[in-house]
Amino acid sequence: MSKKMIGDLMKQAQKMQQEMGKIQEESKKKTVEASAGGGMVVAVANGAMEIVSVKIEKDVVNPEDIEMLQDLVAAAVNEALRRAQQMVSEDMGKVTGGMNIPGLGNMFGS
Repeated sequence: MSKKMIGDLMKQAQKMQQEMGKIQEESKKKTVEASAGGGMVVAVANGAMEIVSVKIEKDVVNPEDIEMLQDLVAAAVNEALRRAQQMVSEDMGKVTGGMNIPGLGNMFGS
């Protein structure tokens, strides 16, 4: 491989890295929502894999059945995080052209 080809590849890799960093920053501002129990519990996550908010309808709060509420919260949170991860993967796919780049998933908590 010629020095020019190697230099071109390095420039392309650097540009892709910059684009991925930009998308990572933009993803932190984007959110996804998931619900459980027919909307009784709603969780919102951002592209940084953080839970931004959890909303619980008062009708689902039953002191006699706390386990059901815990299960609904866990289900909504897990689905919100799954959707956030999918959102970031799709955004990254636009930059990488769908290439599977080792270690990329680790940047986003997957």
